[in-house]
Amino acid sequence: MTNDRPESPPRPGRETGSRPGSETRSRSGSEAAPRPGGDPPLPPPSGGDPPLPPPSGGDPPLPPSSGDGPPAPPRSTSELPALTKSPFDSDTFTFATFVTVGRGPDLALAVVWILARAGMLLLLVRDDLGIGGVGREVGLYQYWYGQFAAGTFPPGDAMWQYPPGAGLVVMAPGLLLPWLTYFKAFVALTLLADAVVTLALARADSARLTHGAWIWVCGLPLLLHLPLARYDVQTTALAVLALLALGARSTAAHRLGGALAGIGAMVKVWPALALIGTPRGRTTREAWTAAAVTVLVLLATLALLFSESLGFLRQQGGRGIQIESLGGTALAVARASGAWSGRVDFRYGAFEYVGPYVSTLGHLALLLTVLAFGWLLLWRLQARRWTPATPLDAALAAVLLFTVTSRVISPQYMIWLIGLAAVCLTSRDTVMRPVALLLLPAAALSSLAYPVLYADVVGGTATGLAVMVLRNGLLLAAALLAARRLWTSTATPDAE
Repeated sequence: MTNDRPESPPRPGRETGSRPGSETRSRSGSEAAPRPGGDPPLPPPSGGDPPLPPPSGGDPPLPPSSGDGPPAPPRSTSELPALTKSPFDSDTFTFATFVTVGRGPDLALAVVWILARAGMLLLLVRDDLGIGGVGREVGLYQYWYGQFAAGTFPPGDAMWQYPPGAGLVVMAPGLLLPWLTYFKAFVALTLLADAVVTLALARADSARLTHGAWIWVCGLPLLLHLPLARYDVQTTALAVLALLALGARSTAAHRLGGALAGIGAMVKVWPALALIGTPRGRTTREAWTAAAVTVLVLLATLALLFSESLGFLRQQGGRGIQIESLGGTALAVARASGAWSGRVDFRYGAFEYVGPYVSTLGHLALLLTVLAFGWLLLWRLQARRWTPATPLDAALAAVLLFTVTSRVISPQYMIWLIGLAAVCLTSRDTVMRPVALLLLPAAALSSLAYPVLYADVVGGTATGLAVMVLRNGLLLAAALLAARRLWTSTATPDAE
């Protein structure tokens, strides 16, 4: 006897106690039926109804309904379950559903980006918050563009303190969009770089499990319209794209990441720190070699085409203690308490402190920068574990350490930190989430410091001093926390 027999049908009056789906199916999923040449089905129990004939189609019979209404029509096996239908057809559809399924997150991100950037543009057009004049920096870029057109870097200009690669960014608006005014072309290219960063972060976070793109899209407007009037968005784009390329496995991607970091270093130095956390071995050799070759080629090309390409080194060497740096905050507190008798002066394009002990404090800041670099090298030698997020985390920690030990902290430095925090948060393995959360209020306070309350900061009033103490306190806490979390996540021995 074979076992391919259909079960006996339910007896009358027992339907409501039967379990749905109890009809036996063969391995192919269709209704069991007697095989040709096989044993006949068992006869029904005495007194019972004869067995129902199998349906002519391939669908199993539905169990009898306990109600008086007509039975539900059979559902085809090819019909999708209700749970896989579009959430837009659901009566419970909400905004939370919109931003977590389908194309909702991408659309929500695009809408927020458009609205936030429109607000930033409006602020830039008005440019009357606080002391105003944020957009005047673009006028300075336009003046330098005229110098480059004459074949030279700005000769003897104390305001020019940037590596020669910055000249490429300054020349880009006039060369790429000549039908626009320089100001409009510069803002357009800045928005384009902003959009590229947003798209790159969103693509890296395509699983929608992290918040990197949202940190960038929502964090940048905390700086008001300042990012649209500085070329730091373009520099940050180079660093972000470099870090994302380094996360790939191919040799070409590693070389691309190194080349982008090299270009960034020629524009504003700090993007070179994107390479500090590359895994030892092949990735480091490929990325660092590409960066070095890029720097040498670009430096030689600019030196051949323009004179005074290294003149920025003279200007950087004479910088003092800017009022917005951590050292400047220490001097402001000392002056407010009557322990220091210095004053504020406008030098090298920024307000700096001059007076007793300023030179000593400047040398101390340089020493701390060297110590920070030494700590980073020690970390690299001691690191035992690399995750996909380690290069990203190391870049953020490095830039934070160099920021808080610098003699100068301009408000646009926050653009770098927000961008690096955003790229860290594209990885689920990052340990920098608390650091990123500290940087958001620090960015908001930076906007209060400049331009909203800059007159109070320069004047050393209680309000201006409070803003700077809070902002720089958050930056210092973020730097120390980033260094600690980077070390403990990679360099400490594994717990037994």
